[in-house]
Amino acid sequence: MKNFTVKTNQREEFIDISHQVQRIVDESNVKEGICLVFVPHTTAGITINEGSDRSVAFDILRRLADLVPESLKYEHLEGNADAHIKASLTGSSVCIPISGGKLALGTWQEIFLCEFDGPRVRTVLVQILAS
Repeated sequence: MKNFTVKTNQREEFIDISHQVQRIVDESNVKEGICLVFVPHTTAGITINEGSDRSVAFDILRRLADLVPESLKYEHLEGNADAHIKASLTGSSVCIPISGGKLALGTWQEIFLCEFDGPRVRTVLVQILAS
């Protein structure tokens, strides 16, 4: 297993981590298998979505804010209950096939770290499983 850190700059943002993950796949020399990407945080998530049009990430963040507003009254006293809920909605991991030594992402797909309680330094864990 390998890991890397990502410094986030805003309370909520999507950060493309595809190149860092592909670098780990390259270093593994695995040609066929599975790549597991996991974030060990309760207020951050991992997702795959369109990376060529940044408005997609903006739209997702805006709609998540509509669904789970920061300003609602929550029982969790730290003031970041909305971040926990958003992280649960996006999930904490993704699995991507590896084919020919490359992540088998679709043409427009990228892997995003989803920050919901930043700015922070986040750790991303990557496990490569050869087939």
